[in-house]
Amino acid sequence: MGLLEIWREQAYDQQKSKQDTNRLWSQYFQVEKGIYQQILQNPDIVVQGTVKELAERFETDVFTMTGFLDGINESLTKENHLEENLSEESKVSLSLDLEKLYKNMVAAKADWLYNLEEWEKLIPESHRKELYHEQKAAGTVVKDEKIGRNDPCPCNSGKKYKKCCGKSQAS
Repeated sequence: MGLLEIWREQAYDQQKSKQDTNRLWSQYFQVEKGIYQQILQNPDIVVQGTVKELAERFETDVFTMTGFLDGINESLTKENHLEENLSEESKVSLSLDLEKLYKNMVAAKADWLYNLEEWEKLIPESHRKELYHEQKAAGTVVKDEKIGRNDPCPCNSGKKYKKCCGKSQAS
């Protein structure tokens, strides 16, 4: 079993107590925040190495580093192949797509990440607001206005909906 499978089993274990789960995620979020603070200081530098080397570089364990890699993977210019039996010696590369990363942080509701002061030097506040609203709008479901039986048919036939296009849908 690869590191990713082990991480996901541990992190999303339904058998764990709520207290243990909260402890795991609380510790993870603190480490995650620290890693992002370091990476965002020099986002043009592509961070790369083995999973073990990155864990050592960011002063965390391989298990937590695996969770970080899983979380950041969709925000990279080129995703790592984490599903392919990830091990401590697997080489990974973190080439950031800053806008995608910011939007993914918003989508994850990770305000402790998308509000990091490091973003201030990377993306102007007005553009961050645009990205924030774009991401929020992308997750908003807009329902079409329902057509009443006695409303004019939207096909502009001049008939009531129930006598025109709504006829075939009536039961």
